[in-house]
Amino acid sequence: MATALITGAAARLGRAIAEELHLDHRVIIHYRSADQAALALVEELNRRRPDSAAAIQSDLKTAADCQQLAEAALACFSEISVLVNNASAFFPTPIGSADERQWDELMGSNLKAPFFLSQTLTPALTKARGSIVNLADIHADKPMPSHTIYCAAKAGLVMLTKSMARELAPDVRVNAVAPGAILWPQQESEGYNKERILARIPMQRSGKPSDIARTVRFLATDAPYITGQVIAVDGGRSLNI
Repeated sequence: MATALITGAAARLGRAIAEELHLDHRVIIHYRSADQAALALVEELNRRRPDSAAAIQSDLKTAADCQQLAEAALACFSEISVLVNNASAFFPTPIGSADERQWDELMGSNLKAPFFLSQTLTPALTKARGSIVNLADIHADKPMPSHTIYCAAKAGLVMLTKSMARELAPDVRVNAVAPGAILWPQQESEGYNKERILARIPMQRSGKPSDIARTVRFLATDAPYITGQVIAVDGGRSLNI
């Protein structure tokens, strides 16, 4: 049975992706600080199918962190065939008040970690003829007010997706999913007003985590001739953004 590593998988979209891939994969749940949620999810998944899930903690701040996570993940089930780079920091950084710590956190989680984790796992993914799915954002192309660093980081992740797809072909496919209005931030900020956003979605509603999870699953396991692509799952919002 194939094995998937999902970063930031203890809650929200990461959890939905892990549960979807667990239908026919062993899954490794990466978490940073949500240990109780991660361990509870692993326990639940192992009840459904014994010895099918594991959890690993990592801050993913440095290349060394990525190396250690990759080694620990490979030690769980001896192979990795799917990597989902989902872990992401998200918060506003208005020009004039943004600082270097915020830059490092947003660039680190959204761009640096996906690169170094993908690079470290390339030999295993190549051996498995596997795939990488990155969680991008529709705002990688259309900027969100007061979120300059976040948008720049996601734009970098989109180019990383395309560059890696070209470099790692034909052995490893690399794609991305760009969510629209799926789960709302805990705190509303400029450029992220729920009512205004919903009014501009042609489908006239927000999406569900399962919409993202099923798209990730499709790209990871059922799209053998698709690589270097970014699929927007946004109800058409990017048409009106």
